[in-house]
Amino acid sequence: MPSTAVVTAEQRAQIKEIVCEILEIEVDDVTDTSLFKEDHNADSLGAIEILSSLEREFGIEIDQAELTRMVNLDGVVAVVEEGLAAK
Repeated sequence: MPSTAVVTAEQRAQIKEIVCEILEIEVDDVTDTSLFKEDHNADSLGAIEILSSLEREFGIEIDQAELTRMVNLDGVVAVVEEGLAAK
């Protein structure tokens, strides 16, 4: 049975900060479920930047196929949790 990592509130805030900084969105404007592309006009290049920043910040590897799940904060957190669990 694979181990599961749980992202702490501090890590979640860190993830949100990274996302907002890259997408140039105010932290207060992003909810857990607001969609980066549809609600915040983010482009796909931003998603790749987010992926590489998260890999560096958390020392994990994220497959580019996961970009399809990284459409909102909840999705990004889930991908990071899986990356941490696989470490």
